[in-house]
Amino acid sequence: MRIGDAAAAAGTTPRALRFYEERGLLPPPARTASGQRAYGPGELARVRVIRELLALGFTVEDLRGCADRLHLLTQDPPPRCGSDASGASSSGIVRRRLAALDAEIDRLVGLRESLARRTSEKGRPSGEGRPSEKGRPSEKGRPSEKGRPSEKGRPSEEG
Repeated sequence: MRIGDAAAAAGTTPRALRFYEERGLLPPPARTASGQRAYGPGELARVRVIRELLALGFTVEDLRGCADRLHLLTQDPPPRCGSDASGASSSGIVRRRLAALDAEIDRLVGLRESLARRTSEKGRPSGEGRPSEKGRPSEKGRPSEKGRPSEKGRPSEEG
């Protein structure tokens, strides 16, 4: 399959495939007699893994550090991270990413608490200006009335 078709099948662009190849995340594909790149199912599976890992917040540099093992993640089921000696650097990358996510969550929680304190310190009567339980996302993750708290005396769209 040529680069445009392969990119479409993997949900990306030809430019991204070339970029992954240049950065060493994707080995150079076979070439047709006319010199065009030819991708097979193995390459497509690897591109999908790369895209999934990038979506999880890993960087291209992170993936370069374990590019020689990315093919393992195309297996069904994929091996557990760090399940063998070759996964040692991969699990370090995962630990660093988890630590970065935890730090970002802590930062955002602090920011939210600070904003909530500032909102409640403006001399408003008790409860006014504070997010209500109705305005927060429900267990299903859906906020009421397009993400805004309901106004008193006005029913929300959810009930």
